[in-house]
Amino acid sequence: MEYETHGPVSEECRVAINRVASYELHVSDAYLSMACYYSEDVRMPPFAKFFAEQAELKREHAKQFLRYLRKREGVVCLPVIKRPDIDNWGSGLQALKSAVQLENILTNVLQDLKITATKDNETGLVDFVKEFIDKQTGSIAFLEYHQKLLEESLQQEGLSAKSAESAERRPVC
Repeated sequence: MEYETHGPVSEECRVAINRVASYELHVSDAYLSMACYYSEDVRMPPFAKFFAEQAELKREHAKQFLRYLRKREGVVCLPVIKRPDIDNWGSGLQALKSAVQLENILTNVLQDLKITATKDNETGLVDFVKEFIDKQTGSIAFLEYHQKLLEESLQQEGLSAKSAESAERRPVC
């Protein structure tokens, strides 16, 4: 990803880039926490692997924003974002819902950066951010799709369990 750069980035863009990088790291930490939580649950190994990979990906995204900032002579000053309050991520469905929420917030932070860059005529930065926004759209769609599949699966299991219970209670003729 090579983008047009010219001189230092504006102060508003510098702050917004730092905010994006910091939030990418925040999401990475949440995903790492999820990966560790699900690695201990033998019934959910795909969740552990998926969230570990996503944690690495988000960390790499943060690095890309920081490299862009340094290339534009900007100062790295990451705002502190409180770590996730959750240590028990619950069911896979709860984790997917949390992930969708994190990704939606990240998309909003990226959109804010794009708006700031557009206002400051930072065309190279706008192009750079657009790629991440496009990736976000795909990530959210992926998570929502799997959330829906899991909800449907759980609903079917619930119906199957209720059918089995009612069959057991029926009087035998």
